[in-house]
Amino acid sequence: MTNLMPFLIQWGLTSLSLWVASYIFSGLRFADGNSLIIAALVLGFANAIVKPLLILFTLPLTVLTMGIFLLVINALVLMLVAALVSGFTISSFWTAFFASLFISIFSLFVGGLVF
Repeated sequence: MTNLMPFLIQWGLTSLSLWVASYIFSGLRFADGNSLIIAALVLGFANAIVKPLLILFTLPLTVLTMGIFLLVINALVLMLVAALVSGFTISSFWTAFFASLFISIFSLFVGGLVF
């Protein structure tokens, strides 16, 4: 039960970040609250499972760009989540790129206040 609380807090922070991002970026939309909650859960799993694999496979490119390619990986993971979750849409790669950057910074900031 003690491991469940940090997971639920992180899930809530991710949901909050996605919700705020949907108001800032017009190309990022949720059909309803359920799609927002499910997208936050899937994004957490994608960041834990898919993102490390993408980083490993693109390590030479990431090193060559001095880590800048990680921003592209974040956008691709967000687009993958949008493809998997019905009711969650992203209009373009650039919307995903800037939204993923915002979500990362916002989650880091709010997470610093919470933890």
